[in-house]
Amino acid sequence: MIRRTRVAAIFVAVAVAFTSSWYVSAQSAKPASASSPVASRAASAAAAALMPAPSPEALGFDAQRLAKLDAYMAKAVADGRVAGMSTLLARHGQVVSLKTYGVSSLATGAPMTRDTIVRMYSMSKPITGVAMMMLFEDGRWQLDDPVTKFVPEFKTLKVMTGADSDGRRSIQDMRRPPSMRELMSHTAGFGYGLADQHPVDKLYREKGVLSANGLADMIKRTAEIPLMFQPGTNWSYSSAVDIQGYIVEKLSGQKFGEFLQQRIFTPLKMTDTAFFVNREKANRLAAVYAGNPKTGKIEEVKDLFGMPMPTYLEPPSMESGGGGLVGTIGDYARFAQMIANKGELDGARLLSPASVEMMGTNMIPKSVLSAGSGLPGLRFTEAVGFGLDFMVVNDPRAAGTLEGKGSMSWGGAAGTWFWVDPTNDLIFVGLIQRMGDTGGDPLGSMARTLTYQALLHPER
Repeated sequence: MIRRTRVAAIFVAVAVAFTSSWYVSAQSAKPASASSPVASRAASAAAAALMPAPSPEALGFDAQRLAKLDAYMAKAVADGRVAGMSTLLARHGQVVSLKTYGVSSLATGAPMTRDTIVRMYSMSKPITGVAMMMLFEDGRWQLDDPVTKFVPEFKTLKVMTGADSDGRRSIQDMRRPPSMRELMSHTAGFGYGLADQHPVDKLYREKGVLSANGLADMIKRTAEIPLMFQPGTNWSYSSAVDIQGYIVEKLSGQKFGEFLQQRIFTPLKMTDTAFFVNREKANRLAAVYAGNPKTGKIEEVKDLFGMPMPTYLEPPSMESGGGGLVGTIGDYARFAQMIANKGELDGARLLSPASVEMMGTNMIPKSVLSAGSGLPGLRFTEAVGFGLDFMVVNDPRAAGTLEGKGSMSWGGAAGTWFWVDPTNDLIFVGLIQRMGDTGGDPLGSMARTLTYQALLHPER
């Protein structure tokens, strides 16, 4: 039987360009200073519960300009680019806009609603990162600890230096084991198996790393494959967050999913977030689509690369911290708002402000930034880096985006996206279910431009 962890992980790569699609030209806007009312309000506000805002204007938005956001997203659905969509914009913990468009299933006509459950794929990664940081605060690990301290199976890892046309591989010893810092910033050297251009990724596919029988088996298979590069010398999107899930299990003594439920989902009241959908909620799970280049229309994904689309209606063989979660827009907004609130929501504190700040601090070495490492459509630079399981914007205007300095974000393979903007105390979550590109201008980048062009009074 083909396990859904493998399929889910493959889907992550399809949306890599979408994940970084915000990285486009934009106009300038003045960010709030550290001593501004915005910063002061963000620092002193109670853990906001995402109640409706009295009006867009009360939070600094021009309602007429903000209507451009609604119109654009509605048109993307009307044009058939996506079957349905939901978006949520909040500032200072108050919901400025919560919209749903279209349907969750073209076959049934079920409308997209606030309770529609979607596959989050790689938007699972920041949640896993928070789990790791909770254990960091428990004193269980340090940023520069070697990963081998917690995963001794990796002590004998080698590093691949090349392969000839006959497939003969050249390997060398690790100069040192990868650190936890590198594990959480994708600079450790692990592969993923989502593509097959690199010999290491081919080995990940051959050994079925992401279709393992649980996290311990995933570790065993990973230990048999060399690293792509010496730790800390490059950046490559990887299975590192699945490895983090295993470390959470080992350090906590709980199953990964149980830890997430007890320490994150229950305190944050994320009632629909899990690794699978209970049968009584099955009618709320949205279908996933992909564009047909021949017809120009979207079609429901039944299989990918010869593998059947998983149902998500039963527990997976492996709880994937890198891409296995499902949830609703309300649930993910609560997670994002917790990050915006510097670790707290509704009286539930998950992390200290300092830990959230650490997650939003670039961890990619300058030598790697200068080499232009990254993904197709996204090259990390001094303006845009990667922290601990979040992408971070260090210089938004140089990066070509209107969002605030220090914004933390990522996206998922089915087109989901989100960002948390600490400068403007703002969060945005967008959910669709379309694999690959979105059939036009990237929705994540358009959401950013249309949100910030309407924020005329960031001082409020």
